[in-house]
Parts: sequence; C-alpha cells; structure tokens
Amino acid sequence: MCLTPAVRTGELFDLLRDGRPWTRAQLAEATGLARSTVTARIDTLMRLGLVAPFGGARSTGGRPPALFALNPTARLVVGVDVGATHASAALTDLNGSILGEVDARIAVADGPEPVLAWVVESVGALLAQAGRPDEDLAAIGIGLPGPVEHSTGRPINPPIMPGWDRYDVPGHLQKHYPVPVLVDNDVNIMALGERRRHLRDVEDLVLIKVATGIGAGIVSGGVLQRGAQGTAGDLGHVRVPGADDVPCRCGNSGCLEAVAAGPALAAAVRAQGEQAETGGDVVELVRAGSQAAMAVVRQAGRDIGEVVATMVNLINPSVVVIGGQVAGAGEHLLAGIRESVYQRSLPLATEHLRIVTSRAGGEAAVLGASALAIEHVLSPGVVEAASEALAAADAEAEATGT
Repeated sequence: MCLTPAVRTGELFDLLRDGRPWTRAQLAEATGLARSTVTARIDTLMRLGLVAPFGGARSTGGRPPALFALNPTARLVVGVDVGATHASAALTDLNGSILGEVDARIAVADGPEPVLAWVVESVGALLAQAGRPDEDLAAIGIGLPGPVEHSTGRPINPPIMPGWDRYDVPGHLQKHYPVPVLVDNDVNIMALGERRRHLRDVEDLVLIKVATGIGAGIVSGGVLQRGAQGTAGDLGHVRVPGADDVPCRCGNSGCLEAVAAGPALAAAVRAQGEQAETGGDVVELVRAGSQAAMAVVRQAGRDIGEVVATMVNLINPSVVVIGGQVAGAGEHLLAGIRESVYQRSLPLATEHLRIVTSRAGGEAAVLGASALAIEHVLSPGVVEAASEALAAADAEAEATGT
C-alpha cells in the first residue's frame, strides 16, 4: 500500500526506524516517491547521520542494489529513573542498547536541586566513559515517582516529593545539556521499558507497579495512555472492599495503596509478630518461608486483583505485568491477583489474558526513559525539522559562497 506522494523526509525515515534494510526501489514503491526524490532524501538522512549503508542486496544481474537502514550509533540518549530512595541512569544508542549505567542511593525527598545535580553529573560521567562528546547527546528521558504533567515535564502535587511541585525539571537540565528533556511518571516509563525489551509485539498491556505505592502504566493500541491530565493508571487510590476504615496518605480511606502497598504489608506482617520495615523486608520473609508473610502477600494480591479485574473489563489488555519491589514475592502475589481477576472479570476478557511478573525487572524504568527519549528524537516531526534546518544551512552557504 503506497503512502501519499507528498511523503516528507521525516516520514520516509519512519520506514527505516525498525532497522530493517531497504533499497531505494523498495522505498520508492512504499512511498510513491520518484527514485530521484528518494535518493535525495536518503542523502539528507545520511548527512544527518541517521541512516547508513547496510551491506548489499542480492543481485538479479549486474551490481547489487544498495541497502540502507537506521544508524543506531549516530546519536545517544540517557534514560534516568528516580525512585523514592534511589536513582539510576543509563546511556543508550538509538536502538535502546545500554552502553553504560550508574546508580546511587539518593532520596527524592531531598528535593530537586540535589537529585538533578546527580543527574547532570551522571550524564557527563556516562558520556565520558563511552568516549563520546556532549554533542552526541540527543535527548534525556526521566521518570519520577509521582504525577507529571507530560507536556511541561513538571511534577504536579507529588505526595512523596516535597519541593518538587511544578518544578521545571527540563529547564534545570537544559542549563547543562541543551537537548530535549522528556519527563513522565515512573510506572509509565516502566511500561514502555517492559514492552520495548520483552513485549514488542503486544499492542495492549498494563504494567502494575507494587512498591511504596501502587500504579499502572497502560499501553493500548501500541500507544501509552496518559489521560487528559496525566493521571491515567492511578490504581493506588481506588477504593477496595472491606477497607473503609483504613486511612491512606492521600487523605481518603480504603485506598488500595493503604492495604496492599509495601508499607501496608510490612505493618500487617509486624502485627503477626514478624520483623519487617519495608515491602522489601516482606519479600525476603516470603523467600525465607514465612507463613505469615506469605498469607499477607496472598491477600494483597487478592486486593490488587479486585481493582485489576475492573481494569481488565474496561480496557481488555492481553498481558498484565506485575513489577516493582513487591513483585519479588513472585507466585505468592500473582496467585492472589489471578484468583480475583479470573473470578471478577468477564470470561471473554480473560480468555487469552496473561498475568506475569516483569522480565525487565530493575532495568524496566531506565529502558523506558530511554525509549521515551528515542521516540522523540526519531519522530517524523523532529527528523523533518532537522532536514529543513540542513537545507536552510545549505541554501545560506550557497548564497554567501561559503
């Protein structure tokens, strides 16, 4: 099926993004453009460094036609995951392959200045380790543990991030690295990372993060769904049956987070005589065979499953991925979730549904932050703007004789 003959450079490049090599003839057939136009646009993309020759196609007689594909090493991006008590950053190429990583124990509650100072330092260190100049950096993606207005990159009333409300995160980083800075909440970027690394063929999935809080990243029709104000997937503050008297840090009572997030599980285990301060401690007790911890986690799974069942009926994902610290409890948590989901969801919605733990694990967030940056850098609009800037520079050079 041909695209419109008015296909621009950025749109032609979109065909090359999957890394599959194309000949000029194939591109001309797919786009409806003349061979000479395709050649000119391929030349532009090669000058931008985004496309490179890829061996040679099989000849049917005479010299084999040239192949062209995405050049993943042309530019670099950095993906950053900021959690409640930790941060990590990874340098990747345009395929999302990790070239270097750093991490640190740092509290988001310390405020934006020290946390973003660490990000700036880490970006510089990663570029230096890779032996690449700052000019090769194309964008930075960053995930934060709270609600984010994606269009501005500013956190909005984040409950565990004092001092961050409406802070200009992109503006701060761009003082040091003048590149696009894309910001989203941590569970959204985890969903992007999980899909990019392990579920590329899945168009409809939900990733549930169960840690200090509970949230969901929703991918529907292959597109991340943020909602009108960026709060889509805030499962942690959905009311669950039988918890009306349990207060939540949001000011309401009966929220899923108040009964099934890490701190709630630790409190429930302590009430049964075991020592646990965090959700991670509960996971360790489960792995050590604690019956009390297993029972608490199983019930948490049922509570989470009650809410997930409604989500399954509403948006009909094919995969539900469970991630975050508490996901380390494995089948004890999954069994509870599955029990509620399969009891409460429509049979047609669960006929082919998979409920699994995250395979990307701790790397999901930085991979997703990197994917957020890559999607921007390689988007047709951005590539088109770069090609127009190159053409304008050529015209000016020709006019001035330089």
